[in-house]
Amino acid sequence: MAGYKETPRQKMISMMYLVLYALLALNVSKQVLDAFLVVNESMISTNESLTAKIATTYNHFEEQYALQKEKVGPFWEKAKTVKTESDQILKYLNHLKLKLVEVTDDKDSAFVMQHYYYDSLVPDPYHPGSMAKVKFLNLEKVPSKDKYNDPTDYLIGNETRKNGEAYRLSKAMGNYRNKIIEVMNLSDTTTRVGLITNYLGNKKIIYRNADGQKQDWENHNFYYTILAADITLINKIISDVKGAEFDAMNYLYSSVTEKDFKFDHIEAKVIPQSTYVLEGTRYQAEVLVAAYDSKTNPKVWVLGGADSITSKNIGRAQLIHGVGGTVKLTFPATKSGIQKYAGTIEMVNPATNSVAKYDFNGSYIVAPPSLTVAPLKMNVLYIGLNNPVSITSPGIADEQIHPTITAGTLTKDGRSWEVRINKPVPGNQVYISATADVDGKQVSLGKSLFRVKRVPDPVAQIAGQTNGTIDRNTFLAAGAIIPNMKDFEFDVYFTVSSFTFATLVNGDWIPKNITGNRFTSEIDELIRSARPHQKFFFENIVAKGPDGSIRTLNPITLEIQ
Repeated sequence: MAGYKETPRQKMISMMYLVLYALLALNVSKQVLDAFLVVNESMISTNESLTAKIATTYNHFEEQYALQKEKVGPFWEKAKTVKTESDQILKYLNHLKLKLVEVTDDKDSAFVMQHYYYDSLVPDPYHPGSMAKVKFLNLEKVPSKDKYNDPTDYLIGNETRKNGEAYRLSKAMGNYRNKIIEVMNLSDTTTRVGLITNYLGNKKIIYRNADGQKQDWENHNFYYTILAADITLINKIISDVKGAEFDAMNYLYSSVTEKDFKFDHIEAKVIPQSTYVLEGTRYQAEVLVAAYDSKTNPKVWVLGGADSITSKNIGRAQLIHGVGGTVKLTFPATKSGIQKYAGTIEMVNPATNSVAKYDFNGSYIVAPPSLTVAPLKMNVLYIGLNNPVSITSPGIADEQIHPTITAGTLTKDGRSWEVRINKPVPGNQVYISATADVDGKQVSLGKSLFRVKRVPDPVAQIAGQTNGTIDRNTFLAAGAIIPNMKDFEFDVYFTVSSFTFATLVNGDWIPKNITGNRFTSEIDELIRSARPHQKFFFENIVAKGPDGSIRTLNPITLEIQ
């Protein structure tokens, strides 16, 4: 391109080509954007799975600490440190995602949380067995997910001064990594812990761009990358943090040799198969001693209807011999209500070789058979639709329940059921009843009554209107009559099969019978040439519903603005 002097016009053309090439290079195709969304959803799913594993590990760790505080204490304290450090960096990373969306979409945090986030339940590490509500970013809803200028300015900032948020992020990752390595007694060059940025130990890591030029970690990952890519990478970092936390917890937990525990506290435990028992069946439970010895055979005295075993009532108690350190209790469920029992276990204390007694008590509920059938969307069953219903009974597993319906069909769909009624039924009502397998017997759970209705008529609309004035261009762009199921919970669609169109042109009434729901070219031409305030009439609108019924819908009258 050298060898002659370019004119101003030629210089301008060359500059325009450079700009064009830059725009082409920075253009993000829909396929690439969709790929980021798929990967991001996969990372969210992976993170939820890791959260569940971490919660389970903390639960086991805390149980061992409660049994032997002196032995497990040092490891448990380190585990709490890991938890604190992990919570801090995860809080920072989740806030960073929120901030990136705020900056890129030019919206405040309240708007972003309301419109782009959703609630989800995840295992709660602080309350084993419980779930905690957590907000997740729905990246697909963010309109600016393909933008790159604002995220780059925020994350990279002034490259010379390195004042962008990505530099604070890499520092936070390095600090967290060092903490985990310290807890796990690993070398600072190990790759077992992720979160590697510009250094692995004292070894500097060199990154290169597509042209082979050297880059630091921050620019390599965040320089002129779109918001969708940034959010996906941050979720990947969250996954690395959770993975490091999980590895550290397993390392600490495995450092405690469970077989060496010397239990100095023994407590009686009652483990019922269920505390909710159907009338006519039996209550069953296991009584065991925590940290029990399977070679022992304890003796148990148990008395129904008592709060505790005393010297006055022990004579009425039943003696049961245990096997393998446990004792199985069985009570007949002969009457409804709360039933109480108490007892005492006798075992030989291995430390003193003397007999020790450990009292226990418990309760259970005996209830008459009952059935709960709840519609999941509305309080009726609609003809021609798959109506989802939940069929449950307290204290009975779903697979034990066998429902029937007086008309139509019942089909299992996952954990719920679907009712399908294809035609009107006498009295416009049906019954759903059920039996259950309980202790080898079929127990009737009762029945529930449901009303049967046909799907309501939709509202015929053009551009969302049934009457009033309309802009000519909006009118033409609509191009069809759309049946709208307003305030109906099901995804149901009607098909318009025909309608009558009419208007006045120079005093002449021009009617047309149209097949289908779309405007013909003749109607389009009449709309284009219409005068202000000219009215158009759409009548005799006939539509077919999902149940096969033919409906005549409301007329539409529109006036050109």
